[in-house]
Amino acid sequence: MLREIRSLGLTGISGYEVRAECDLSNGLPAFEIVGLPDTAVKEARDRVRAAIKNCGFSFPVSRITVNLAPADRRKGGTIYDLPILVGILTAGEQLPPPDPDSAFVGELSLSGKLRPIPGMLPMALAARRAGIGTLYVPASSAAEATLAEGLTIFPVESVAQLVAHLRRELPIPPAQPWTPGPHTLAAPDFADVKGQENGKRALEIAAAGGHHLAMVGPPGSGKSMLARRLPSILPDMTRREALECTEVHSVMGLTSAAQPLLTQRPFRAPHHTVSAMGMAGGGSSPRPGEISLAHNGVLFLDEAPEFSKEVLETLRQPLEDGQVQISRVAGTAVFPARFMLVCAMNPCKCGWFGYSSRCRCTEREVDKYLGRLSGPLLDRIDLYVEVPPLDFEQLSQRPQAEPSAAVRARVNAARAIQTARFGPDGPDCNAHMGQKELAAYCTLDQAGTALVKGAFDRLGLTARSYDRILRVARTIADLDGAASIAVDHLAEAIQYRESAMFRR
Repeated sequence: MLREIRSLGLTGISGYEVRAECDLSNGLPAFEIVGLPDTAVKEARDRVRAAIKNCGFSFPVSRITVNLAPADRRKGGTIYDLPILVGILTAGEQLPPPDPDSAFVGELSLSGKLRPIPGMLPMALAARRAGIGTLYVPASSAAEATLAEGLTIFPVESVAQLVAHLRRELPIPPAQPWTPGPHTLAAPDFADVKGQENGKRALEIAAAGGHHLAMVGPPGSGKSMLARRLPSILPDMTRREALECTEVHSVMGLTSAAQPLLTQRPFRAPHHTVSAMGMAGGGSSPRPGEISLAHNGVLFLDEAPEFSKEVLETLRQPLEDGQVQISRVAGTAVFPARFMLVCAMNPCKCGWFGYSSRCRCTEREVDKYLGRLSGPLLDRIDLYVEVPPLDFEQLSQRPQAEPSAAVRARVNAARAIQTARFGPDGPDCNAHMGQKELAAYCTLDQAGTALVKGAFDRLGLTARSYDRILRVARTIADLDGAASIAVDHLAEAIQYRESAMFRR
């Protein structure tokens, strides 16, 4: 007898519908799974056989063939255990067939209990697009599945519970939509930072407009300390942004049953030994990398020149396009990568060039060290700020610094202005403005045009640099609540455009 059970698959971070066709026929006993399964899918034969027997059912003594359609797409993972088990039991008439608009996903233990699975949110969104109305998932993944909305989610603890439900003996109550509760921002506060007002101001502008930032200074001046406090002033995420981030983290198994939805913007700080694949993503079956895990958040590169040139150059395209495309023999995957790049670096290998006589680096050594960051990459950074060392008087004083909550309020107010300006279909923030938005919202008066022209000639700016100055100036104007860009907004944007370290 043939039974078809609906299920779901995952390619990259995109879900799609899979149909598990289970056929029981005469012949020598065998259990075959076809449809381009990987090793984990093939091993479902042993898990399903053990789960059926340990739950009190009889395993069919016949030729069992399971086809995972579409058969031309490679299937991976353990998510097909549950649909295969349901298909075998219904084909053997040990279980009534489920409703045609229902689908099953889940990994089985040998005892018949269900384990959580990665990628639940993108698969639930795919189920909604495919017209599936009911989804049976492991109980610990149910909260994440409810985020897709529009689906009836049944949390399944074990095969025995599922069988009792399908036989209408003991119905499973549907999972209630998960809603985030009150939470506190678990991030260090700006109030802990002494001095460095220029650095704080640059971080506030970067957070308000989504701009890329580079901090240059000697060791111990506070670059990493400032960067680690950036999450405390980042603007609130919209639900769309939260779902986009959660999809990526879910595929990588970084969500939990207690907190299935990301409510804070991600902050990723990979070590400088990370590989190009670890940064951009990849593998035989492409998976997201650090830049995708930082989507809608921050990618912090501490000691940026220490990263390999290959890794740094992988950032160039995502910084412009907001996505990364991974092409492999098995197929092509496109991952979101709209992040804020924050770099911290020393002015030379020893770190003291221009700040102390202890530096013994030659001009050539300094140029070689800073030259690890290519011109095209540096041109994509919006703000440069120098973080000088603090003297004893500044360190010994205990002034009350402005807390992150006050800065965050200004950042949220600036983002609210940008959201109202661009509308739901426009850019998320000023850093993502295209030529159409630049022409409409970044017009300059005569004095502003003259100021930018002088900076363009003096600094040798590129067309990309010119656009980035306008975007930063628009963000500064939004922080001031100004309707148009004034000369002082432009002057501050130009001041942050390039560090003297890179004009040598």
